[in-house]
Parts: sequence; structure tokens; C-alpha cells
Amino acid sequence: MAKGDMGIDDERSLMSEYPDFYSHGKKPIHEVLSQHALTTPQKVALNFYGREMNYGELDHLVNRFAVYLLQLGVKEGDRIALFLHNCPQYMIAHFAVQKIGAIVSPCSPSFKAMELSYQISDMVAKIVITSDTLYPIVTDIQEDSPLQHIIVTHYGDLLPGDPSFHCPDELLQERRATPFAHDFFTAIEQVTDEQVEYTVFPSVALEDVSLLVYTSGSTGRPKGAMLSYGNALFKTAASAMANEVLDGDRILAVMPLCHIAGMLMGMTIPIYTGCKVVLLYRFDPVAVAEAIAEEKCTWWYSTAPMNVAIMQAIPSGRYNWSSLTTNVCTSFGIQLTEDIANRWRAYTSGTPVYEAAYGLSETHTADTYMPRHAIKWGTQGIPIYETEIRIVDLQTGENLPVLQDGEIVVRSPGVFKGYWRNIDATKKTLRDGWVYTGDLGRIDSDGYLTLIGRIKEMMKVSGFSVFPEEVEALLMHHPAIAQVAVIGIPDEKRGEVVKAFVVCKSSKEDQKVVESDIIEWAKENMASYKVPRYVEFREQLPMSSAGKILRRLLIDGAS
Repeated sequence: MAKGDMGIDDERSLMSEYPDFYSHGKKPIHEVLSQHALTTPQKVALNFYGREMNYGELDHLVNRFAVYLLQLGVKEGDRIALFLHNCPQYMIAHFAVQKIGAIVSPCSPSFKAMELSYQISDMVAKIVITSDTLYPIVTDIQEDSPLQHIIVTHYGDLLPGDPSFHCPDELLQERRATPFAHDFFTAIEQVTDEQVEYTVFPSVALEDVSLLVYTSGSTGRPKGAMLSYGNALFKTAASAMANEVLDGDRILAVMPLCHIAGMLMGMTIPIYTGCKVVLLYRFDPVAVAEAIAEEKCTWWYSTAPMNVAIMQAIPSGRYNWSSLTTNVCTSFGIQLTEDIANRWRAYTSGTPVYEAAYGLSETHTADTYMPRHAIKWGTQGIPIYETEIRIVDLQTGENLPVLQDGEIVVRSPGVFKGYWRNIDATKKTLRDGWVYTGDLGRIDSDGYLTLIGRIKEMMKVSGFSVFPEEVEALLMHHPAIAQVAVIGIPDEKRGEVVKAFVVCKSSKEDQKVVESDIIEWAKENMASYKVPRYVEFREQLPMSSAGKILRRLLIDGAS
């Protein structure tokens, strides 16, 4: 059967009967990296604006940095914070920390001092690895933190003299002074090959915690989800299989590595499969276009706003993107619709784009995948290998039949071990191996999951349940709207009513749109209880570093 003729039943058969799921054996990802370094040491592992690093060199740097951390007194189970933008140093540090049995905890590089202070203190981090540009934020919190050491790198240390594609100005700046800190590459250079050879690294077990990912904190303070080596291995192998990633692929990595989806798609999948990753510091339309064309990238994980931004900024046909065969995408900020997908396919002369997955930090993300040959728009796809998804009643917890809305619960080998130092939250979320996600959704007769919204963000309008994502998806059909976010605000008669925050498209015609235009259009296109009673126009919406709309900031501003 040709792949183009496959349907949903064929996809399920492929996932359930896969003959060699763990193609490298059941071992942590850092051991898979070492295996590649032995078998294909000269194969290029990553490209950073033209600076290439092969698997042998990458593993060599990981080993040296791991020895240095041991020399600093890092022990198994110690928490090490990574406070960095995308760069090769991030990957080196991530695998080095896990190689010695310590725990990696990513911190968003968009954090300000109070946010960083909370996470560093909550995890009781022994060391933070950061950049010279972020170093001042670390020094602001250091005195009242548990930190014993600060290790600093300069993003330009691994840039080529003449970058191959458009490079952000901040990477080209001179190194900033960082007194009282260890230098990343000076530390590595101090470790000899002999020291590496005679170091006995700890023997880690797949069930050991290796990653502490803090949730977004949409319901209270962020919580650290404890994920194991085995969680990462399972979800990496399952996602690589579902997305058909092979060792000959060239993956473009733009999403933040500190985000669980960016980590999976841009770091662990490339290392696991042994393919090449083209790593960008951040999203830039020109850099993405040049990287895909020059490096002949075959695979890209994007967000819908990225695709739209590229189509707006760069004329179609300027670059040859014939190599790009796979573009999985997440609807952050802008809903990925069939219309956008059709425009993208025409713009790129044939590249398909479709929803990537549903997932959360507590399951190492990607609990579903979208079968590329059986796409259902508006859904998040079907459960990935060895993953069970149920919809349960919010009050009784009983299983609900197809097409009924309820809480999404998930069980798989990717499920986390609980929240760091938070027994009550763990008991509430993790029950008999099932993660109660706090998300509302439904499953159709073909097994496709549709995400409706967060339970905590659900609005009650005149007794009707209204979900922000549903109203946002409907409003995105308005020809003048580029982005939209919806919240509920108190109302004496209805309990709550809908308020929409709208970013208009840039044309002069769209700039003439007023509040009443949006409301009248909504009345014609959705149930009355879903219609926004208020519309506020914004130039931009508050976003997380991963591109998620931060509705809680809109709610706080409206209260």
C-alpha cells in the first residue's frame, strides 16, 4: 500500500504493530548519543548558523562538561538549572547533567528576577548555567538563593566567523563581563581526556528522575513536574515513529529548548534518531527561510504565527524549499486552519502543514499525533503509541461516550512521577497512573481528540459552558482578525459574559474595524451566549516564551 493511500485504520495498525520500537535498546537518550559517537562519529549532529558539530565532538564535550560538574561536587539527584536561549551549549549541558545522574530544570530565558528566583529556590538548585546576557538577572537573585555556582557561556563562542544565514544582532555582540562566575568553555578545556577516560559515571536507571519541568502556573504558582529518563525515552521514540523521523532527516529547531515540546522536537528526537538538527537561537522569518533553503531541511516544528509571519514577510518563490516534506505545527496565538494550511502549501509549492499534537509537561508532551494521511482539522489527532486517552465526567469521574465533553485523562509510559515537593497537587493530578489534565475535550467516533479548553478558564454564561478556545477559533474566521484571546468577566444578569481581545490585520481596511463590527459579525456566526459583549483592540497579546496566550494576564488586567 502506498503511503498516500493510507487511512486512519492503517495508521493505527502501524502504531500498534511496530516491530522494533526502541531501535537503540531501552537506554537513556545520553547513552544513545554516545552510541552514535561510537558508530558514526563524523556524522553532523547539529548546525548553529553554519557552525557544524559532529556526533563525536558533541559527545566529547558532553563528557568533559559532565566531569567538570562532578569536580564541582554535583551529586546524583542534585538539581541544575538551565537559564539559556537556544544554543549548542544548552544541549551539551542538558546531556552532561543527566549523564551524572543529576536533574535538569529548564528556566525560560524570558524570566525576570522574581520568576527566576521562585523556580531556583523551589527546586533548591545547586548550579545555574546561563549566558553573559542573562547573568545580571542571576546576580540579582543569587544572595537569597541556594545557588553555589554560576556557569556562564557566551552565545558567540560557537558561532562561525561568517554565519551561513541571518544571525540575530545579540549573538554578534562582544562578551559581557561576568565576575565570580565559571566560564563554560574554559571549564571544559580544563578537563583532560585522561580524566574523562578514568571517570566512572553513575549508573542511572530509567525510572530515575532526570528532568524537572515547571508548569506554566495558569492555576497557582508553577509546579515542578518530575520526569524520568524512561519518560523521555518513551515519548522520544513514540514521537519519532509517529512523525516518521529518520536518520537522514535534517530538522530545523526554532522552538525554545526550555519548553517541553521544543526539547522533544528539537533536541531529543534528533539525537535519538541520529539525524542532523539545524538550531536557531530564536525565530526570525529570514533566518528560517535561509536555513531551510541552504541546509535543505526536511522537517520543521513550528507554531501557526511563525508560518503566517513568513508568508507575510517573504515573497513566495524567493527560496527553494523543495526539501521540506514535514511541517508539524501548534496553534499558539493563531488557530491553524485548513485555509492557512492551503495557503502554506501553495506558498511553499507543496509542503503540508498540520497540527502537531496534544500534550502537557506532566506526560512529556505529545500524547497524540496527527496522521498526515488522515488529517482532521480542528482536532489534535489520535493517541500516540501505548497511550490511552479517556474523557470523564467532571462531577462523577465516569467515562463518557464519544462526542461528549468532559475532562481529558491520559495514561502512558510518559506519565510523570509527581510534582516536586507537592504531595497534595500530585494526588489531585495523578490517580492510579492516570493524569487528570484539567483540560476539557471530546473524542469522536474515529478516536480523534478535540481540545476545548482549560476547566479553570471555562466561562458560565447564562448557565451555558463557554470555552475560550472555541470562541477564539470562531472569531478567527473574521476577515479582519489576526489574533484573538477570550476571557470571561463578571456580569450581574448572566453570571459571566465574553470579552475578546483582538489584534487586527495590518491592512488599511482592517484598521477601520470597530467594536460593533466584531460583535455584529459574532451574532451572525455563533450562539448568542458565545458572542463577545466587549471587544478591546490591542497591538499585541501577552504571550509566554513558547507562544501560548497568557489569558491569566488579561484576566488580571480586567479584574
